[in-house]
Amino acid sequence: MKSLWKKSLIFASLLGAVATASAQQWPSKSLTLIVPFGAGGSTDITARLLADKLQGELGQPVVVDNRGGAGGNIGAAVVARAASDGYTLLMATSTHVTNPSLYKNLSYDVLKDLTAVSQTAFIPNMLVVNRELPVNTLPEFVEYVKANKGPVNYGSSGNGTSQHLAGSLFNNMAKGQMVHVPYKGGGAAQLDLLAGQIQAYFAPLAEVTSYIDSGKVKAIAVTTKERTPRYPNVQAVSEVLPGYELALWNGILAPAHTPAPIVEKISAALRKILKDPEVQKKLAEQGSVPVGSTPEEFKQFMISEVPTWARLVKLSGASVD
Repeated sequence: MKSLWKKSLIFASLLGAVATASAQQWPSKSLTLIVPFGAGGSTDITARLLADKLQGELGQPVVVDNRGGAGGNIGAAVVARAASDGYTLLMATSTHVTNPSLYKNLSYDVLKDLTAVSQTAFIPNMLVVNRELPVNTLPEFVEYVKANKGPVNYGSSGNGTSQHLAGSLFNNMAKGQMVHVPYKGGGAAQLDLLAGQIQAYFAPLAEVTSYIDSGKVKAIAVTTKERTPRYPNVQAVSEVLPGYELALWNGILAPAHTPAPIVEKISAALRKILKDPEVQKKLAEQGSVPVGSTPEEFKQFMISEVPTWARLVKLSGASVD
């Protein structure tokens, strides 16, 4: 028994040594960062910023590959099926812990088939309204939808998206009379908001900063617990509706069983990048707050997020299939 035990220890030590040596040599070729949404959106913008910086840290090109569709599930499934060698990564978002509550037959399990690398940022949604709507502050807007002083249709990029869930939670807590209007993408919702076809939109902040800054829409409130430094004079919804909070996030995932030393190498690079003043400045311009967590911290965070988003989905009544 002692001999067998010693052999097992030696074998385990050898495996550890091989994994460490492999991580030291890794990467030896370019990496692919799959963005499961279309080009030009907030997730894509952040992914390209990180990919550029990762190339400098890892010494190999990092190619961004947009694989949009099915609420982010197509791209996620590609990474879940990829080789566990660290060369294929996913730019994941809070959408991926929401989808288990929306889709009955997912081809992957976000917690089992993917490995947490690092959370990269928190992103607020901003409640913006058409500039013709006769409200300018959060208390005025709450009173307006509560008293049903006029039609308030709020748009989203689809059923079960963060825009839909943010609006549903707001409507429920404000006891409002808003009506949800789903679109096939945020761009169409934004155009109808500008045209006055819908009156409100709970948009990812990065997507509407130019409209806010140019005065084309009015910023009413952010959905995070605290105000955003990007617009410090705009209230958080929780200041008028205590307990309201909805925070989006993004982060990097790898296929399950990717060797821990490789995962840690990528994570350490990301944590370093997210402390870079230039990166922090660019994220701040988008309204994002950099995080930079360890693999274990990100894993535990994702586990806690699944039931949080499930409750929001149930409240909204959203269903995709």
